[in-house]
Amino acid sequence: MSIDDAIKQMTDTIKAACASAEVKVAKMSDEEARLSVYAPAGDMQAIKDATFMPAMDLLNNDGMDIQVFVYEKV
Repeated sequence: MSIDDAIKQMTDTIKAACASAEVKVAKMSDEEARLSVYAPAGDMQAIKDATFMPAMDLLNNDGMDIQVFVYEKV
């Protein structure tokens, strides 16, 4: 799996949890990326819950370190 595939997978997971979420991506390397997610306060926990295990699976199974930071969209 490439970093772009991992980013797409996580972005799709985030959008499934909150369609109105805004995702900004920063690629750190070929194996690491940071996703900053801006979402309504009421959806923040749902995004965290939806992305935790997929992020761990990407790290453990594919060596992809995808960090998801969720912020309140103002």
